[in-house]
Amino acid sequence: MASDMVTNVIMSDVLTPSQLKRLKEHKYSAEGQSLCEPTMQVFWRWLVEQIPRTIAPNAITLAGLAFNILGSLILMYYDPTANQDCPSWTYVFAAISLFAYQSLDAIDGKQARRTNSSTPLGELFDHGCDAVSINFVAISCGIALQLGEYPNVYFALFMISMFMFYSAHWQTYVSGTLKFGRLDVTEGQITFCFIFMCSGVFGPGFWGLKLPIFGIEFKIVFFIFGLVTSGLALYNYIIIIFGGGGKGKNGSTVADTSVLSPLFHISAIIAMAMVIKFKSPSRLYERSPSLYLLMFGMVGSKVTNKLVVAHMSKSGMKFLDTSFIGPGLLFINQYLDAPIPEYVVLWIALVYSTLDLARYATVVCSQICQHLNIYCFDIVTKRPIVESSVSSKLRHDSS
Repeated sequence: MASDMVTNVIMSDVLTPSQLKRLKEHKYSAEGQSLCEPTMQVFWRWLVEQIPRTIAPNAITLAGLAFNILGSLILMYYDPTANQDCPSWTYVFAAISLFAYQSLDAIDGKQARRTNSSTPLGELFDHGCDAVSINFVAISCGIALQLGEYPNVYFALFMISMFMFYSAHWQTYVSGTLKFGRLDVTEGQITFCFIFMCSGVFGPGFWGLKLPIFGIEFKIVFFIFGLVTSGLALYNYIIIIFGGGGKGKNGSTVADTSVLSPLFHISAIIAMAMVIKFKSPSRLYERSPSLYLLMFGMVGSKVTNKLVVAHMSKSGMKFLDTSFIGPGLLFINQYLDAPIPEYVVLWIALVYSTLDLARYATVVCSQICQHLNIYCFDIVTKRPIVESSVSSKLRHDSS
C-alpha cells in the first residue's frame, strides 16, 4: 500500500490524456490594465520588432528568466545574509537584469502572435517562469533594502510575494480569467528597479535613513506600502474566490472543484517555513535567510505551476506532492534533534526542490510538445507527426 501511494504521488506529475486534451482546447483569458502598461506597450511593440521571427517565444521567456536569476545570484553571492554592502555595480546590474526580464516577458506573447506560433504551452511556460522569477525578485529586493537587519520583515516580504502570486492564479483557477489591477506586476517591477538603482547610486544604507517626523526607516515605509497594496489586491481576489465568482457549478472552480482546494498547498508551505524557522536550534533562517527562502520558493514555484496546469486543463489538484519532501527533510531533522547540521540539510533540500521543479517542468513540457506536435524552443523546424500513446488512447476512447 505504501509503495502504491508513493507511485501515485510521483505519477501525479504526469498529465493524463484527458488533461492534455482539455489543455489543448484551453483559450487564454485576461482582463484589466495597469497604470504603466499603456506607456510600456509603446516600448514593447518596438522591441518585439527587433527580434528575428525565427526566435521561439519560449526561448525569449527563458532568456528573460536567466537574466533575472543571474542578477539575483550575484547579489546573493555578495550578501547572503541581506545585511551587508555589495559592490555598487551588483545593484545596478540587478536593475538592468530585472528590466530585461520584464521586457522579454512582455514580448514573448507578441512574438508568438507575430509568428503565428501561439499555443497553450506558451502561456504555461510564461506563468511557470514567472513563478520562479518572483522568488529571486523578492530575495534581491530584500538584499537591496538590507532587510536582513529585520529578519521577520524579510521573511514576511518573501512569503507575501509568493502568496500573492499564487493567489492571482488561484482566482484565475476559480474565475477562468487572469485579472490585472491598476497597480500590478508592471508597477511592482518598476519599483524594484528603482530600489536597485538607488542602492547602486546611494548605497543600501540609503534605505536606513528615517522619514522625517515619523522616524520610520525608508525600507520599512516601502514594506508597509507593499503590505497595503497587497492587501487591496488580496481583497479583490477574495471577493472573486469566495463571492460566487467561480466559473464552475455553483460558483466552483473551472474544474468544478471546491474553491478552497488550492488553499492547502500554499498554507502548508508557509506553515512549514514558519515552524522550521522558529524551531531551528541553530537559527538556520537568521544565519542563511536567502538560501532558506529560496528553498521554500522552489517548492512554492512547483505548486504554483501545478495550479496553472490545473486551471488550463480544468482538473483538480492532488494534496500530496513530491515538492514537500524538501521541507520535510528539515522538519524530520529538527524532530530528531538535528543529528545532521541544519545548514547541510538546507542545501540538500534546496538542491532536491530545484531538481524536483526542473523534473516536473521537463515532464510536462515534453508531454505537451509531443501532444501538440511542436518543439518548445524551435518554431522553424516542423516536428514529425507521430501518434503517441496519449493520442492513441484519446482516439480509442472516442471510438
